[in-house]
Amino acid sequence: MAFFKKLKDRMFRSSSKIDEGLDAIVSEGGAPDVVDAPPSSEPEAPLPADDAGVDIPDQVREIVTPDTSSEPEKKGLMGRLFGGRDAGPVVRRTLDDDMLEQLEELLISADMGVDTALRVTANMAEGRLGRKLSVDEIKALLAQEVARIMEPVARPLPIYAKKPQVVLVVGVNGSGKTTTIGKLASQFRAAGKKVVIAAGDTFRAAAVEQLQVWGDRAGVPVLTAPEGSDPASLAFDAMTQAQADGADLLMIDTAGRLQNRADLMEELSKIVRVIRKKDPEAPHNTLLVLDATTGQNAIQQVKVFQELADVSGLIMTKLDGTAKGGVLVALADKFGLPIHAIGVGEQIDDLAPFDPEEFAAALVGVDA
Repeated sequence: MAFFKKLKDRMFRSSSKIDEGLDAIVSEGGAPDVVDAPPSSEPEAPLPADDAGVDIPDQVREIVTPDTSSEPEKKGLMGRLFGGRDAGPVVRRTLDDDMLEQLEELLISADMGVDTALRVTANMAEGRLGRKLSVDEIKALLAQEVARIMEPVARPLPIYAKKPQVVLVVGVNGSGKTTTIGKLASQFRAAGKKVVIAAGDTFRAAAVEQLQVWGDRAGVPVLTAPEGSDPASLAFDAMTQAQADGADLLMIDTAGRLQNRADLMEELSKIVRVIRKKDPEAPHNTLLVLDATTGQNAIQQVKVFQELADVSGLIMTKLDGTAKGGVLVALADKFGLPIHAIGVGEQIDDLAPFDPEEFAAALVGVDA
């Protein structure tokens, strides 16, 4: 739950967008729905008046005289229990076709995509058309439907007995790919795994330096080559080193230049051909790292990298910096690829295994 609090706090851009949109939708066609507290089952007995000449003993007066000092507290409690005035009127709107259309537009604006938005709202409406719903009730339904879509794809990165397990990491430059490799390596190292990193993006000195920083921090060796070197040769040397060290995991960074797909495709294909000389089953995982701030562009990136490499799972980064968190729902709905982890910051513990219920709750702004 510690990560959920962080996730909810840092996904406020996405949740605020949905929250504000739902408020506007319900307010536009809704009305306050106030339920009065039920009447008391026993009629109030009239109190004897002092000026009627009746002498009331003090002990009796304490029993029959109402104590008004605690009245506001009681009214507040009853108001909360029965939806009375002190709790404030709850605005509800009848779920009809017009409201559904507005909900669809809101989800599309949150980057869920047209098909996913239609599917989510259709499921929310099933058996509920004509019912009056509040913002909180709609949020609960929305979180439930999002979690249902995400549940089948929430899978941790599988760890195999094979040594070394080769993890090829792909993604466009700027997606957080290099940082994610460093975080994963550090977390696996902390879990007792022996890890080797290959800085295969040999065309970007900054990527190599970044990996070296993470490697030093985690106590993980980072194998490098001179700038502009052949990444496949580095991958081969890394496989040799990982086998000699008895490493559990070899994580290989790759370049992410999508502007020339032919070169990138050839580069990735060559890396795979070369490491398969050492292990015919390698790579055992091909992870695609995506930047949540790109919104619907992430869908195109998945399509491209599925053509370039046999992507086995996704990691979504930078959910803390965007109002487009809904794109992860669209990706799950459209491709069905396992989502291994999500990131909400720069620290090592800002990358955590993907939990569908926590993500859905954070996305719409409710408690898990």
